[in-house]
Amino acid sequence: MTTQIQCTDLVRIYSAEGVEVQALQGLSLSVDAGEITAVVGASGSGKSTLLAILSGHDIPTAGSATVAGHDLLTMSGRERTRYRRRTVGFVWQQTSRNLLPALTVIENIATSLAVARTPRRLRRARADALLEVLAIGDLGDRRPAELSGGQQQRAAIAVALANEPAVLFADEPTGELDERNSEIVFASLREVNRELGTTVLIVTHDEDVSRQVRRTVQIRDGRLATEVHREQRVDEHGEERTHAREYAVLDRVGRLQLPEDYLRALSLRDLVRLELEDDHVEVHPTSSPEASG
Repeated sequence: MTTQIQCTDLVRIYSAEGVEVQALQGLSLSVDAGEITAVVGASGSGKSTLLAILSGHDIPTAGSATVAGHDLLTMSGRERTRYRRRTVGFVWQQTSRNLLPALTVIENIATSLAVARTPRRLRRARADALLEVLAIGDLGDRRPAELSGGQQQRAAIAVALANEPAVLFADEPTGELDERNSEIVFASLREVNRELGTTVLIVTHDEDVSRQVRRTVQIRDGRLATEVHREQRVDEHGEERTHAREYAVLDRVGRLQLPEDYLRALSLRDLVRLELEDDHVEVHPTSSPEASG
């Protein structure tokens, strides 16, 4: 499987009025081509910073990051513009940022195709095909104000896909939608991934949304903390069920972050007692250094 997104020891430091904030603190992440992945984390965890870097809207302070073979640290300004136009697509949370209000849906897609320098004779067919994949083929002649929030986001996905990007980034794409429209928009992202083979990376705070993908990665304190992998299995009754398994990410110096619900359940804090078994390591709570002896 080809790796489409690769980040290694990614650091991003912001400075303002003599104060430094380290948004990313050595984050590493790998995403395969054709994968659909959700990135979750609390406010300030670094997930939006990561998305801004990967989409070409920000530049990391240190580390390495490549997307579809493009080195995001060494690109010139011209290369970065071409990267945003031709290699990646982006869907914002705010529906108003995704579509030009004076244009119809078809015209919005055509504008994106014009920016990507797609030949004029191919634009209408490309737009129609995208709208069909997203199940809004009958809405092409409407303007954004004539669409529901969910329809606007599906139209925005079509615009983001117009240049046939290798990777589609979505920043809280269901954040302004009700539950029903959220389900429809997320189903559309899965359909895009399945039908077009586009790699999709979604930043979301919505746990219900994140559970709908095979892989969810959690960022905490600027680092990758845990991953959840899901697969469909048939149980003893012949019914298909989703099986999920959670993993802690071990960095290069042996550090890991245990999930917060594990810490709360066992009151793990300060020191913990470790025991090495033949094929695993046990972590036990302890209240003081003396108790660990």
